[in-house]
Amino acid sequence: NGILKKAREIHVLCDAQIALVIFSSTGKMSEYISPSPGPSTTLIGILDKYQKTSGKKLWDAKHEFLSSELDRIKKENDSMQIELRHLKGEDITSLNAKELIPIEEALNNGLSKIRDKKNDVWRMMTKNTSMLEEENKRLSYHLHSLEIGGNDRDMENGYHQKGRDYPAQMPFTFRVQPIQPNLQEK
Repeated sequence: NGILKKAREIHVLCDAQIALVIFSSTGKMSEYISPSPGPSTTLIGILDKYQKTSGKKLWDAKHEFLSSELDRIKKENDSMQIELRHLKGEDITSLNAKELIPIEEALNNGLSKIRDKKNDVWRMMTKNTSMLEEENKRLSYHLHSLEIGGNDRDMENGYHQKGRDYPAQMPFTFRVQPIQPNLQEK
């Protein structure tokens, strides 16, 4: 705690940039980074400045490559998010005509692909419908020919079933009345 207080005093009295990291015997970490304008207000910023000034390598090539790769991916992600917003029609007022042309082309390409897919689905549905209609006609014809064949056999046997000609009718129907279930008991 006293060392952190002295680091603050040195920063104020000498106008120096200070980064202090302390690990206690229990493993607890304490740090102090002196506030200053610019990118070196973080521990990494101060360590980068130390590395540039002293010429000593604090980070190996693998860490530097990963750091640069991470920065590249972050920039690419930001660029893609901006492009996605533009494709959605957001934030396009600041774009000039030259920047709007590729967006228009991308939207037109997407629209033509969607129309092609819709037409493919429509053709498939029409084809399936016509196949089903043909199958229905074939089965109806087959059923009708079976019915005619059955009627001929019935006529040959000397009788004609009239039960098929009239629907079954019930002269009386009974309905349950759930509101008054005990009507029969009275």
